[in-house]
Amino acid sequence: MSNSASNTTNRETFSGRGVFILAAIGSAVGLGNIWRFPYVTYDNGGGAFIIPYLVALLTAGIPLLFLDYALGHKYRASAPLAFRRFSKNFETFGWWQVLINVIIGIYYAVILGWAATYTYYSLNSAWGANPADFFFKEFLQMADGAGVSLDFVGTVTGPLIAVWVGILVILALGVQKGIGKVSALFMPLLTIMFIVLVITALFLPGAEKGLNALFTPNWEKLKDPSVWIAAYGQIFFSLSICFGIMITYSSYLKKKTDLTSSGLVVGFANSSFELLAGIGVFAALGFMATAGGKEVSEVATSGIGLAFIAFPAIIDQAPFGSAIGVLFFGSLLFAGITSLISILEVIIAAVQDKLQLGRVKAATIVCIPMGVVSILLFGTTTGLPVLDVLDKFVNSFGIVAVAFFSLVAISFSKKLSVLSDHLNEVSSFKLGVVWRVLVGGVIPVVLGYMLFSEVFKVLSEGYGGYPTWFVGIFGWGMAIGLVAIGFVLSRLNWKNEQKFEEEK
Repeated sequence: MSNSASNTTNRETFSGRGVFILAAIGSAVGLGNIWRFPYVTYDNGGGAFIIPYLVALLTAGIPLLFLDYALGHKYRASAPLAFRRFSKNFETFGWWQVLINVIIGIYYAVILGWAATYTYYSLNSAWGANPADFFFKEFLQMADGAGVSLDFVGTVTGPLIAVWVGILVILALGVQKGIGKVSALFMPLLTIMFIVLVITALFLPGAEKGLNALFTPNWEKLKDPSVWIAAYGQIFFSLSICFGIMITYSSYLKKKTDLTSSGLVVGFANSSFELLAGIGVFAALGFMATAGGKEVSEVATSGIGLAFIAFPAIIDQAPFGSAIGVLFFGSLLFAGITSLISILEVIIAAVQDKLQLGRVKAATIVCIPMGVVSILLFGTTTGLPVLDVLDKFVNSFGIVAVAFFSLVAISFSKKLSVLSDHLNEVSSFKLGVVWRVLVGGVIPVVLGYMLFSEVFKVLSEGYGGYPTWFVGIFGWGMAIGLVAIGFVLSRLNWKNEQKFEEEK
């Protein structure tokens, strides 16, 4: 038996392509779709931004989905083992991706805890008349300045523990009974909830003001290179590509599965959800601006500010505000759960392959230590600054960096045709030289520009006004540490090493 197929007899699988597609969409559709895409669109030309966004989707997003699918499906393994089977010298890239998921997983869980709590708070607008003060001073009980403490906050740690317990149970159940069934339940439910939320938002007074602000095109913006980079960045971060998730998920597919058509479905479904989120969020912001006698530009924001400050203010003023709050924060929670499952599965799959462990044992030894670290770092009064810096650096100097260097290495290996041949063998949508040029040439150039321009910016300006020592430890130290630890892990022997040796 060839090595690409070895160790696959007992490998878990999704019951079918439909379940895989739901799981892949569930991974791609996360917090960023709801709270990042609308503002990025608004800030980068409105309706005109759709052009670079679609270009980025077609020239980077979908081609990289195909690449991840090919690596995972052909070599039937977690990210480290798939890279090892592609080329023995590339295993470090796989562990680098695994460690990126460790960092993302420990802070992503806390945001799910916040979303769960705010779903409950929406029933009676527990945040009162000033959502910002409530969020920072009462809910998070934020300490002054950046630092690390062990002053725990009950309203944060309680839900965070519940999130980790729930996620552990789902992952311990396995690929089909856990991940597959949860995705099959949550994704339709999320879609229904969000459609209801959008329709409700569209009927709010002033909704058209928000939609005009979002979609009115500023064609001059298309001359700005930063707008095009923003489009590639949005596609790159929203599709769960190049940090092990789609490699892992595609390794659970049956041998005869149409990969490229699945990738097209996932890519366009993700973008459709982002567009839906943009409509709903800006309709609500239009209402908020109208109610306050302001312009949309004065209330438009993204990320934590949108979710936990702007939306509570909207809920306070809107008809059926409690229902809107439950739908919005419930959507954040469901979207986040399916994404967090995929993040942690990358780590569990790698541990299973490296140590030849069973599903329950691997899930336990991954989730419990990560849960403890998550609580220690983010369940305290100093959690938010740590989260902010980790999120910035693991995305900009983790995901983008591993994608750039791994694509350059794959390109120089001159084995891209091996992956395209595999995709063409099992898929209906065939790939040719255009795909190889994009993956081996165009996309690395874009990623290289994104990476090195951001490195220069942060080195010259710092980040977020945080102290140099703080950014040095949780930012640069973390980003560099991932590479170093990944290299060390790649040098450790696999259990049953001979089983994983490539055939000569």
